[in-house]
Amino acid sequence: MRVFLTGATGFIGAHVIPELLAHGHQVLGLARSETGADQLRSAGADVHHGDLERPETLASGVAAADAVIHCAFDHNFDAFVENTRKDARNIAAMGETLAGTTKPILITSGVGSGSPRNGGLATEDILNPFHGNPRIATELATAALIARGIDARTIRLPQVHDTTRAGLITPLIAEARRAGSLAYLGEGRTRWAAAHVSDVAKLYVLALDRGEPGARYHASVEEGVEARAIVETLGERIGLPVRSIEKDDVPHYFGWMAPFADLDMIASSSWTQERLGWHPDGPDLLTDLAAMDSSALVPA
Repeated sequence: MRVFLTGATGFIGAHVIPELLAHGHQVLGLARSETGADQLRSAGADVHHGDLERPETLASGVAAADAVIHCAFDHNFDAFVENTRKDARNIAAMGETLAGTTKPILITSGVGSGSPRNGGLATEDILNPFHGNPRIATELATAALIARGIDARTIRLPQVHDTTRAGLITPLIAEARRAGSLAYLGEGRTRWAAAHVSDVAKLYVLALDRGEPGARYHASVEEGVEARAIVETLGERIGLPVRSIEKDDVPHYFGWMAPFADLDMIASSSWTQERLGWHPDGPDLLTDLAAMDSSALVPA
């Protein structure tokens, strides 16, 4: 298949490209700049020029392909709520082109959308429309496509990592440098699900080749890594002091990430692994954090 890939020059998309090519697919990657276009050509992908500010450019990419993988998201957290709305608009625009076809689209979301309303382990069968994370807008936009008979499938991500990036932990390092130390709330028992980026890239291709319309797939390998273990591992790697804090201190140590400080973001992928034959084998989160590249540790 010829696959239109948004976010093709990003952290995850750049790993998805070689997986798609290795499985016999062609890749049409979205590029906003000539630098990005050159990166895609070097990776063996064709180039489609456009960006997230112009939904029509995504729609024309869909029209030129047999399938879509939507990895792109604007990670400017100063405008996070608006960016979730932008994502919903882009999904709707791509849906207009997909309507009346059998083309599948894989849409990227977060595992939090599968969390039960009373808390607990996120699972693929749950869609919690009342989840406090504004990213729920992505899942609701996907549900609207499914209601129209479009073959939309969801990939829910945990903290995706290697030795250069680690999901929300990467900006957490920047906040820690600003505050002068790494911190965890209380006893540090909150947990975040995680997966190595190589395993996540494999899952996208499996969900494309073997997935089902309307299905939700979890990319979590580790169901939950405790905050204290994360922070202590980073402390050793970075050389910053580590401390337990109370709720009143959260804004100082976590900055804009304060709402995430007490979230237990745990997620299962048992159903996904069984259904798709996904067998993750990449390094775990703490191993990557302990070996994190020095360029990932400098202040932003």
